[in-house]
Amino acid sequence: MAETRGVLLPAYVAADESASMGPYHHALSGGLASLCNGLRAEPMIAAKVRLAILGFSDDVRERQGLSDMRMVDRLPQLAVRGATSYGAVFADLLGRIPHDVRMLKNDGYKVHRPVVFFLSDGQPTDGRHWQGPHQRLVDRETLPVAPNIIACGVGEARAETMSRVATRREFAFVALPSADIGTAIAEFFHALTASLVASGRAMADGAPQLVVNRPDQFRLAIDEV
Repeated sequence: MAETRGVLLPAYVAADESASMGPYHHALSGGLASLCNGLRAEPMIAAKVRLAILGFSDDVRERQGLSDMRMVDRLPQLAVRGATSYGAVFADLLGRIPHDVRMLKNDGYKVHRPVVFFLSDGQPTDGRHWQGPHQRLVDRETLPVAPNIIACGVGEARAETMSRVATRREFAFVALPSADIGTAIAEFFHALTASLVASGRAMADGAPQLVVNRPDQFRLAIDEV
């Protein structure tokens, strides 16, 4: 029986590229660069993580396929375009995640449950149509590799929506009303980097756990009942 090459955490960044993000494109680009460089600065930790970058608007564009950041020499670039289709990104992940997990296992790795970091500055423009693919994506009965989803909303994104997107209540965040949106986006990427580094370190120490850091200038998105 072949020896296991190691254990990996697949991580996906799903970033809103809709037109309303135009004024914050610099913050998006800077945050993405800080994430990639932060992982490169921790090669022992980066060895435990595989990172994909997806931009979504009317559709999904793969800005970086699932990659070992130690081997990536070009920063992925996000764009600004179109509307805000949540359904597009969840439908994409429904096919993408099982494929990626199979690929990693075929390469001889064990795989921890994937994690998705979701960032949006607005409400879904596809109404409630996103809820179907989202429900299928997070259903562990029918999709054993269903991911954990951490949802962060800035701008017009509502707390109740982020609470529905996230797979646990404590994984849903919205920026404080007083927060500058560009700064909040930068803090999202800073917290994302810290979460992946801490999760990778826990795996390296033989005590794997998903560490989720609340970004500065965000609060838990607890909706009313």
